Amino acid sequence: MHDYISGIQQVGIGVTDAHASMYRYRDLFGTEVLIFDDVAHARLMTQYTGGEVHERRAILAMNLAGGGGFEIWQYKSRTPVAPPAPPAYGDYGINAPKIKCRDIAETHAYYTSGGVWVSSIQVNPKGEQHFWVKDHYGNVFNIVRGWHWFQQKSNLTGGVSGAVIGVKDMDRAISLYRDVLGISETVYDVTGSFTDNPGSEPVNCRRVLLKKPQSGKGGFGKLLGSIEIELVQVHDRQPVVTFANRYWGDCGFIHLCFDVINMDALKNLAVEKGFGFSVDSQNSFDMESAAGRFCYIESPEGTLIELVETHRVPVLKKLGLYINLKKRNLEKPLPDWMVKMLAFSKVK
Repeated sequence: MHDYISGIQQVGIGVTDAHASMYRYRDLFGTEVLIFDDVAHARLMTQYTGGEVHERRAILAMNLAGGGGFEIWQYKSRTPVAPPAPPAYGDYGINAPKIKCRDIAETHAYYTSGGVWVSSIQVNPKGEQHFWVKDHYGNVFNIVRGWHWFQQKSNLTGGVSGAVIGVKDMDRAISLYRDVLGISETVYDVTGSFTDNPGSEPVNCRRVLLKKPQSGKGGFGKLLGSIEIELVQVHDRQPVVTFANRYWGDCGFIHLCFDVINMDALKNLAVEKGFGFSVDSQNSFDMESAAGRFCYIESPEGTLIELVETHRVPVLKKLGLYINLKKRNLEKPLPDWMVKMLAFSKVK
């Protein structure tokens, strides 16, 4: 199996107030390191924004304990549109990012006392404990046990380690995540009625959990860690497309982004497997002081998978210090001390 993916870089979250959300996610999930805060026009995404170029603000914040971050995304040229009803478990699209924690019981107690909606502790088909939390917009997050950590900080949680995704065609979805993205370990593939979901009723569905261990490859592979993708295909109702009649960037989980080591090789493989890129910036694209080549694959049910080959990351913006990955082997991990320097850019 190939190794073109070094980890989950971020999940995109469409919001109505990026500035306020940046602080709320910092307090809720420890995403206190600011990678970029960029206001620009989304010129390459017009096929997902009604054929028009819209201005947006995008903020990328991360938790250096380990895991992917949040790209907090707000339209500036139009009012973001919320879904007509909260997405249900198994609806087509990203149902919930998976957030890793060190201890399920301790983390559950923390959120229970924190004034947010929290489910009971549940057990998945493998016998692993997990639970669900809602943010200030009603978005759902799945809290799971994490096994790979970049820093042994006091944080109860790390960042994004995966996602729960509602799919239309399970076998086709498996081909995308396993054969194209290389998330090749099948933890379980089960069909039945399950109660370990954010709702109050059992759901009849097929569930497949795929994992990819931390490979250590890629400049930020050690920070991003392992990947866990849970695919859900419901059988007892017709799922709703979470972004039906709305734009990419509207309220909710807009994309899942993977950090890519070799974009050209991954693109060739994706085309070979029948998953052509719907967007390709071709060259390096600036996001404030960060830069990289970004592309998109659209899954059969419409979930947008973002792929970023990172070229430049700011370390000390005020001093003009950057990590330039284009001048080094993209497979080679950065020294730990260099990645830890990202902590100098805090959400303030």
